[in-house]
Amino acid sequence: MKPLIFQSDFGCADGAVCAMYGVATCVCSDLRVYDLTHDIPQYDIWEASYRLIQTVGYWPEGSVFVSVVDPGVGSTRRSIAVRTANGQYVITPDNGTLTHIKRMCGIQEARIIDEKVNRLPNSGDSYTFHGRDIYAYTGARLASGVIAFEQVGSVVDIESIVELPILEPALVNDQAQGTIDVLDVRFGSLWTNINQEMFHKLGVQFGSRVEVTISNEMRTLYKNIMVYAKSFADVNVGEPLLYINSLNCVAVAINQGSFSKAYNIGTGISWRISLRKAPRVVYE
Repeated sequence: MKPLIFQSDFGCADGAVCAMYGVATCVCSDLRVYDLTHDIPQYDIWEASYRLIQTVGYWPEGSVFVSVVDPGVGSTRRSIAVRTANGQYVITPDNGTLTHIKRMCGIQEARIIDEKVNRLPNSGDSYTFHGRDIYAYTGARLASGVIAFEQVGSVVDIESIVELPILEPALVNDQAQGTIDVLDVRFGSLWTNINQEMFHKLGVQFGSRVEVTISNEMRTLYKNIMVYAKSFADVNVGEPLLYINSLNCVAVAINQGSFSKAYNIGTGISWRISLRKAPRVVYE
């Protein structure tokens, strides 16, 4: 018996999530079912992918994640289950949701869900709620031990799994350049794809200052100098800071404020960030 964890863009205003819980409970009433989040912005596959990599590695081997952000429901997109390099399972549409898992964690094996076997009985005429009828049902069967991973369906090439476009971070001269991958939603911090190893090559120490430039495809929205801090407590309320987040990547924030709202910053590969050690200024 393994944990079953749900993620979706359904929200909790109606009965969709509860229906998925019901399907899982009917498969096995002893299942332990948890929620990653159901507040992914509608159709935002990128954020679904990021929230998985933020979470999956902290769950024990054998845990089963069901992620349903599925703008192509009912189309020819594949339904897929994978085993990660650390032994967790993810069941999801093959639409890019596995991008960060594939690139940052690794996938050992992938299988196409055989819907003739792994589909909620008497749901064959419905093509709009695969989260309930296919993914929750298959996930519950796998987590409860009703089926083994080999019984999900036939093996497919890992390289065939759909990936979203990614712009890799890079060191260019004296700058670390990357993208703003996602927000720390509740607090408005910007989480970048610049990892701590690359950032440390700039020679910046805690308490030093960093020049931060943020732009999109149209213009530069922010350029200023801020302190590299261990935590928010190292700066005054309302002061910006740069820190290493829980995924060991660079993040930008305002202490007790929302950086994203203050400067109208978005996320994705069109949002670029550049960091360099702030030049020393000598005042007369």
